[in-house]
Amino acid sequence: MKSEHKKKVIKKHAVHDKDTGSPQVQVAILTERITELSGHLKSHPKDNHSRSGLIKMVGKRRKLLTYLKQRSKEAYDKVVDALDLRK
Repeated sequence: MKSEHKKKVIKKHAVHDKDTGSPQVQVAILTERITELSGHLKSHPKDNHSRSGLIKMVGKRRKLLTYLKQRSKEAYDKVVDALDLRK
């Protein structure tokens, strides 16, 4: 992911001006990386090393979403709707 694109994602999902590590931002960044890697795997189906990285990223995003859901249901719903993730 290019740094300009990453900055746009951070700015869109940031809770405050200097926010780079909130769960909302982390989930948004992981979602973008997962989308890019899924596209890569469609054209390179035998790339098992990248596939294992994708599985780890999906698991980490799931854990962050679970944490966010426990802490703030409103923030969870907002992130899931903004990123078009299913609940």
